[in-house]
Amino acid sequence: MNIAIFGNGKMGKLISKLAIDKGHSILITTNSKQPAKDCDLSSIDVAIDFSLPDVAFDNISYAIENNTPIISGTTDWLERLEEAKEICLTKNGAFLYSSNFSLGMNIFFELNRTLAKLIKGKNYTATIEETHHLNKLDSPSGTAVSLYNDMKDTLSKEIQITSKRISDEIGTHKINYSSKIDNIQMIHKAKTREGFALGALIAAEWIIDKKGVFSMKDLVKI
Repeated sequence: MNIAIFGNGKMGKLISKLAIDKGHSILITTNSKQPAKDCDLSSIDVAIDFSLPDVAFDNISYAIENNTPIISGTTDWLERLEEAKEICLTKNGAFLYSSNFSLGMNIFFELNRTLAKLIKGKNYTATIEETHHLNKLDSPSGTAVSLYNDMKDTLSKEIQITSKRISDEIGTHKINYSSKIDNIQMIHKAKTREGFALGALIAAEWIIDKKGVFSMKDLVKI
């Protein structure tokens, strides 16, 4: 595949390395001096966006309008996610968004949805705690927001999110249900960023020749 990487941060660099190791070609890499809108996507099979919140929507819509499938893992721009989906459907494009591309995390999402259904109507208070490195831009994390939305849809009550920023912590998410008699807790802890990058690359390989709006759930068939 010929790939465009939108955003040249830690994730963009790691995805590029893994892609080259798998025999793909990185033809475009964008940054603040070379934005996506100035790039010719005519030779690109798929774009992968791990940019910044203030340019993510523009990157996604530019790719769709240029008939280029796009994968996005950028967070903290989701007030325009529905607009991006509408553009994709209108243009008959291909777009996959996920707040977290780790296979383990997507299993965790499913476990979280199941546990919320089991807890509903019981006398438990739900909380979420997320911990990331000091340079993470969004707080709470996009993954924590996804967990929150899944829980709130089922429980129909407010859920407190606590965010911590510690040194080089890659990412830990904790779900806790507390009652007067016990606690139920689930934890997902990322050991390296490679799981996120590999998941994004697998998603990019998967979306080729597809049309529509997708999520990681479509890909992993959980």
